[in-house]
Amino acid sequence: MTATTPGSQAELVPPGADILRCEHIAKNYGAVTALTDVNLRLARGEVLGLIGDNGAGKSTLLKILCGFQQPTSGRIFLEGREIVLKSVDHARSLGIDAVYQDLALVNQLTVFQNMFLNREKIRWPLVRNQAMRKEAREHLDEMGVQIPSVNAPVAMLSGGQRQAIAVARSVFSNPKILLLDEPLAAMGVKEGALILDLIARLKREGNVSIIIIAHNYAQVLEVCDRVNMIQGGRITLDKRTEETSAEELTELVVAEYREALRERQRSA
Repeated sequence: MTATTPGSQAELVPPGADILRCEHIAKNYGAVTALTDVNLRLARGEVLGLIGDNGAGKSTLLKILCGFQQPTSGRIFLEGREIVLKSVDHARSLGIDAVYQDLALVNQLTVFQNMFLNREKIRWPLVRNQAMRKEAREHLDEMGVQIPSVNAPVAMLSGGQRQAIAVARSVFSNPKILLLDEPLAAMGVKEGALILDLIARLKREGNVSIIIIAHNYAQVLEVCDRVNMIQGGRITLDKRTEETSAEELTELVVAEYREALRERQRSA
């Protein structure tokens, strides 16, 4: 376990010790710096919570890890081997997949059609709808995702059910690493519990390592093994969830606000 304080960096681990490791990741957009020096590690089968204030760099980091953007500098290691992610498709081919808040589901299509989107089963010249329905139903049942029917249009499902379908679709492709960007955003308690249960099930099975961005510290502590906090474009805290608390995490963010306020007052 590595615990750091604001302004310091998480200790790097030896090559090959984790499924994913990032070293000194930085990202600039012209004159704007989104990430300054991020060091991050993810163990096999681990669920890592990534928290921080809006604009801290959480989503930018996930976009880099899924190949959507390239870092300005830094190195990424997958299973001990350095990789350069060229695109989202390249990252997926290496076993890294992401689920975003907008889900990338097609509301007008059914559940099973979304599950097989862009990888439909074809027996030329026909689409094998029956086989896809059966396989989608079996996969959702295995994951404990309860929906009325795989024939239901996604638009008819609740927000929690849609998020579960998006996660299940990614897991369906057998990723090594799953990146979840705010999967619990704008959800009620019942819908949020559905997603937390799904993540807990995936953690118990241990077949996929997960990084989850979330703002609700109680939910992070409930489902994650470890938590990282990003502040000012770098990771300032890395702790096992049982060794921290919602109060500690909140106080770190409040301290950041206080420091920002003092800076504004000094420059006024």
